[in-house]
Amino acid sequence: MLKLNGTLGISEFYKVIFESNPIEIDNTVFQTIENSFNFLKNFSENKTIYGVNTGFGPMAQYKIADTDRIKLQYNLIRSHASGTGNYIQPQYVKAAMLARLNTLSLGNSGVHRSVIGLMRELINRNITPLIYEHGGVGASGDLVQLAHLALVLIGEGEVFYKGEIKLTKNVFEIENLKPITVVLREGLALMNGTSVMTGIGIVNTINTRRLLNWSILCSSAINEIVQAYDDHLSFELNQTKKHNGQREIAKQMRTHLSDSKLTRKREEFLYNKNPQVEVFEEKVQEYYSLRCVPQILGPILDTLNNIERILIEEVNSANDNPIVDVEKQHVYHGGNFHGDYVSLEMDKLKMVVTKMSMLAERQLNYLLNPNLNNILPAFVNLGTLGLNFGMQGVQFTATSTTAENQMLSNPMYVHSIPNNNDNQDIVSMGTNAALITKKVIENAYEVIAIEMITIIQAIEYLKVQDKVSSNTKKMYDAIRNLVPVFSEDIVMYPYVNEVKAFIMNHENNIV
Repeated sequence: MLKLNGTLGISEFYKVIFESNPIEIDNTVFQTIENSFNFLKNFSENKTIYGVNTGFGPMAQYKIADTDRIKLQYNLIRSHASGTGNYIQPQYVKAAMLARLNTLSLGNSGVHRSVIGLMRELINRNITPLIYEHGGVGASGDLVQLAHLALVLIGEGEVFYKGEIKLTKNVFEIENLKPITVVLREGLALMNGTSVMTGIGIVNTINTRRLLNWSILCSSAINEIVQAYDDHLSFELNQTKKHNGQREIAKQMRTHLSDSKLTRKREEFLYNKNPQVEVFEEKVQEYYSLRCVPQILGPILDTLNNIERILIEEVNSANDNPIVDVEKQHVYHGGNFHGDYVSLEMDKLKMVVTKMSMLAERQLNYLLNPNLNNILPAFVNLGTLGLNFGMQGVQFTATSTTAENQMLSNPMYVHSIPNNNDNQDIVSMGTNAALITKKVIENAYEVIAIEMITIIQAIEYLKVQDKVSSNTKKMYDAIRNLVPVFSEDIVMYPYVNEVKAFIMNHENNIV
């Protein structure tokens, strides 16, 4: 049982989202919520408070009668539950729910405690609101997507329940759950925030770190099976650059290759002899996709670390409007719901993930082109050249998927379009950025899955299973359990999908 006390990190998200750990809420959180709710209830009795006794957005100039306050909240939720397109996968919605639960737990929103209690139950029972991809512009937060969450909390809309989409009211009857109590501003408080883009973003970072680890392993394996010189990974060379990411990538690759019998030392092959030739048969230096891996994956690691920091700051922040401050006995109106922080980080993330897919595609091309590697048959074809095709077909998939990533990497952060009667005149498009990044990450897994199968086939052709490093051998064994040795042409898409699913759901420390 994971106890929430208002502070969440990546590890807590991982436990809840990927390991289905149940959550409990510390009693101090409920007390904070009670204090915030009671203060706002009293404070708003004879004052004009946005979203309590006024309309919303450009209609905030309209005073709402006390008798219509509750109806106002329901009207907001129902009118804005207007999402379209594909639904967001339950895993990402669950992350968004956890993010929203945490920010409401800070006590800056003035919601009724039933909101916290019901959200906890939905998370613990894997009852996930049906939320659509299209709708949010990411300025008053994820208004449309969060409206679908709020719709479920008032007992309406639809949910994912035991693998099926069902009416919320029917599931609540089965599970003996009651809708939230709407008293003050529960509708606006649920909808005004960045929790959907942030929740999706956190899952994106978790999946990206796993992807990066697989990329490091693949890059290490390629270096050894082509018997590259190891000085480009050396401590001494990489220490001359001040970037932590580069140093760490080089260190991890040295660790991966520490017991390899294939990588070569320059001093043994080039420094202790100087053959009298005009043209060297072997390359003196490797292609960039092998030699420059620390310099390519290093900035990706540094960027990922910073993105995680920003997202965790966001998920532990009040991203509502207005903000209730019990200590100061005041309510502040502003724009904490604006999603620019998340939008910018998601654009950075999809750029570096695209670069990862580009690196994998170039490494793949190196293995498939005998004019580059000089040791493998064309397309790592274990059959008859001309009659069989080896990995030729799947290279098209890797190349086209990488090209799609390059196009998708155009930033959303600078694609603001004014809307809402120009009240929202500059917006973040943060949810779009997070969802496009999700697509880019999934694409990159496909490219690396194809690269991985090719690496395994190359090891098979070279018959170096007993010479590769122990880490590469574990990867070889794991993928061989999924993909058989093939010399005759086989239908490849089931194997690519199986390897993709495997690496998306396993850390590389299991191989």
